[in-house]
Amino acid sequence: MWRSSLFAPFQVRSFRFQYPADLLTSWGTEMENLILGWYILVATGSVLLLTVFASLQYIGTLIAPLFGMAGDRIGHRLVMCMMRACYATLASLLMTLAFTGVLRPLHVFIIAATAGLIRSSDLAMRNALVADTMPVEHFVSAMGASRTTSDSARTMAPLVGAGLFAAVGMGFAYLAITAFYTAGFLLTLGVGGRRYSSTSTTRPIGTPRASFARDLREGFAYLWETPGSLAAMWLAFLVNLTAFPFTSGLLPYVAREIYHVDETGLGWLIASFAFGSLLGSIAVSIGSRAVRPARMMLVFAMAWYAMLLVFVHMPTPTSGSLVLILAGFAQNLSLVPMAVMLLHGAAEFRGRVMGMRMLAIYGLPLGLLAAGVLIDHIGFIPMARLYCTVGMALTLLIALRWRTALWPLQAAANAR
Repeated sequence: MWRSSLFAPFQVRSFRFQYPADLLTSWGTEMENLILGWYILVATGSVLLLTVFASLQYIGTLIAPLFGMAGDRIGHRLVMCMMRACYATLASLLMTLAFTGVLRPLHVFIIAATAGLIRSSDLAMRNALVADTMPVEHFVSAMGASRTTSDSARTMAPLVGAGLFAAVGMGFAYLAITAFYTAGFLLTLGVGGRRYSSTSTTRPIGTPRASFARDLREGFAYLWETPGSLAAMWLAFLVNLTAFPFTSGLLPYVAREIYHVDETGLGWLIASFAFGSLLGSIAVSIGSRAVRPARMMLVFAMAWYAMLLVFVHMPTPTSGSLVLILAGFAQNLSLVPMAVMLLHGAAEFRGRVMGMRMLAIYGLPLGLLAAGVLIDHIGFIPMARLYCTVGMALTLLIALRWRTALWPLQAAANAR
């Protein structure tokens, strides 16, 4: 039973192309994030500039709904191909700067801001494409399997990136990153297949196409009128504001200033969290028949905050890594069901819904920038306690405010 649930998505031809394409792209992204984050911290010596760099990667969250709308109009595969071609181009530019010896932090900030305009929508396009091409009986297991691409990349890619950076320098490390992005783009060209949505999105011949503004309004109206989806959006913003900063921008600071380890030690911390996330994705895929999306989303969001609170009090990198595994596990047992819940009934709104879901990521740069200021004023551990306490309190508030839409087993948000 578990084997059929885990491997069922690979019976669909489109998924056999999308999975390796997403995996290679994720490898390039994770290697790039570690190398550039460490470069900025060492070159500038500023935790505030480190958080600025991490925040720039999410600058595109404000225009993510436009990417989602474009995917609904011209196809999610085509939009994803264009995005991944841009990744390869920007990586090639940074590789050239590194090889010629003229790379400076300013160049990294400019390229990170450019990539951030696009990359914020990558996960939305992946999820929407899975929903487009997978039959409903394999949907939950496919979402779990799809999530393993980024999780498995975060497990190994930081270690490989750190090793390459230390051994051969940034230029050759970026040569590998460019190769990953290019291969991911080429494989994405092979993704395709029929749509499995219950509602046809085909526009009748002769019918005028709706304006972009109307399409966007319809997407916002759908979310506003669907209580479970609205609650999920608020929770997504909350975890990006108060939970993700610990593992999406502050780990270089923890590695260097708290645990006093080098880039290899940082790679192990990132890999530990990613390994836990990978286990969570596999657990969702295997146990897809038992998933109650809204309940799991809430319960494991609380567990995620609890593990982060324990992590910041761990005295050694080894103990910290072990707790990060548990935090990563709880994270994906919350976020994968959240994505399932948002996409399950969205039909022709999938691209727009996931694009607007990416708006919630705007909480991450805000949380990172605020964390940088708070660390300078009150220290890392008091900042962490504040973030986790506020996060847990507001998660409970969301659960109470939308309890009739999120908690009953018969609620639409808990449909499997």
